[in-house]
Amino acid sequence: MPPERAEVGQTCRATLPCTVSPGPSWKVPQPRLQHRRLIDSPWAAVLARVLLHEKMAAPSPPYAVCQAGGGSGWRLRQALQRGFRRRRRRRWRLRLLGPDTMRRVVRQSKFRHVFGQAVKNDQCYDDIRVSRVTWDSSFCAVNPRFVAIIVEASGGGAFLVLPLHKTGRIDKSYPTVCGHTGPVLDIDWCPHNDQVIASGSEDCTVMVWQIPENGLTLSLTEPVVILEGHSKRVGIVAWHPTARNVLLSAGCDNAIIIWNVGTGEALINLDDMHSDMIYNVSWNRNGSLICTASKDKKVRVIDPRKQELVAEKEKAHEGARPMRAIFLADGNVFTTGFSRMSERQLALWNPKNMQEPIALHEMDTSNGVLLPFYDPDTSIIYLCGKGDSSIRYFEITDESPYVHYLNTFSSKEPQRGMGYMPKRGLDVNKCEIARFFKLHERKCEPIIMTVPRKSDLFQDDLYPDTAGPEAALEAEEWFEGKNADPILISLKHGYIPGKNRDLKVVKKNILDSKPTANKKCDLINVPKKTTDTTSVQNEAKLDEILKEIKSIKDTICNQDERISKLEQQMAKIAA
Repeated sequence: MPPERAEVGQTCRATLPCTVSPGPSWKVPQPRLQHRRLIDSPWAAVLARVLLHEKMAAPSPPYAVCQAGGGSGWRLRQALQRGFRRRRRRRWRLRLLGPDTMRRVVRQSKFRHVFGQAVKNDQCYDDIRVSRVTWDSSFCAVNPRFVAIIVEASGGGAFLVLPLHKTGRIDKSYPTVCGHTGPVLDIDWCPHNDQVIASGSEDCTVMVWQIPENGLTLSLTEPVVILEGHSKRVGIVAWHPTARNVLLSAGCDNAIIIWNVGTGEALINLDDMHSDMIYNVSWNRNGSLICTASKDKKVRVIDPRKQELVAEKEKAHEGARPMRAIFLADGNVFTTGFSRMSERQLALWNPKNMQEPIALHEMDTSNGVLLPFYDPDTSIIYLCGKGDSSIRYFEITDESPYVHYLNTFSSKEPQRGMGYMPKRGLDVNKCEIARFFKLHERKCEPIIMTVPRKSDLFQDDLYPDTAGPEAALEAEEWFEGKNADPILISLKHGYIPGKNRDLKVVKKNILDSKPTANKKCDLINVPKKTTDTTSVQNEAKLDEILKEIKSIKDTICNQDERISKLEQQMAKIAA
């Protein structure tokens, strides 16, 4: 408990120790302004007692301790002077900046208390041999049905595809997708079909696969289509956000190819835009532009259909380590990289004026490449460094400093890769705003990001309408020059994947051939392996089906002619 307060005008006899003769009674005089705070302090009596024991033989006013010389009196005087200077500086700040600026210490945000939590061990995916390839990709792709993980494989490249509910220990004999002859470097799920996934490999090819609805029961070796056009390994694959069957791939040959998967054709080839290796490629919100980061330290914004360079920034980050660049929902570009002193940086750019960044922040001196994951609905960016054991997340706003630090999720084990669940795969009843799949050396661990809320009702501010699985455009429409924003869906009642939608889209990807006007029966420009017996059988079946259709049409034509002749005979008889 604090001692009794020495009030102005009160006698000090009660504050003295019993062993010291207090002398005649006296009143405390009115102190000067700078000493008034000391007298009002509840510890004034204690300080007076200490000094009386050490230096004084008679009582003195409590404020006189400031004038006591030597020993603890000198130290106390110095401490009081420091306190007076500190309060004086604070008063000047209040005069210059105003009381509102000093009072607003913490920025108001509904995501300020977002916290991450790893699931229990029985909900992880154990005994997985994650790939050891030295390539700076996420090694993991997730959608509301499956999680795909690039794994070690002998004699080629492979990746696992697991249903989300298949947690626990994964058997070594579990089937894989293993059609590549070289290590797989990148994978990406189609945003318009939860059973279609694309993969890029060191064998210079891109393959598109169709996964059975209930997962794999046998190893999958035959892709739906093989896309060949790169002369070196393919390290980046990215689906178009709004157009169906449009796929982008980038390789170490410094070329970007945009494919129409529905026909297997390479319709756009950007082979003269980059002079060095491409680190990453990102589509904008409606898929009309792409932004790239490359080894020459440049960030480029490109219109792929016009094959024009819209904007370019040299030395966006001056460090030699790899960079990343992604589009935000408002059209700005967010980049991560390294400074000249190997400090990790993040920056925000306006493509209309890339001379100076909107914001530039330095983080730390770790050497892991920062992989950005962006949520356009909440404007939150999650940064996961390869080799780090933490996930930092930031909120992007229109207020300075524009990139606001929220919090950090930390764990013990470093991460070798990271998967990010689309918004429609989250649990809205638990206020879950993000879910990551962290790759360890032998395990995949889900991490859930949650906003704490007391109410169990649907939170409209956390879950605005998000991009759904329906494509806004067909591939032909996009290549003709049309643009469209994503078709949005509400998550108020959760996301339930439609059955008919999956089957319809899968049929287009598997058959890959609508009969054209000249009735070509072969798949258009789809490269096939000459030794594939299954592809030969499929072509034979297609030929049989088309022959049957032709014979039925001929029969119908003959019957039409027969019916018309009989009608003419009936008309003659009636006349």
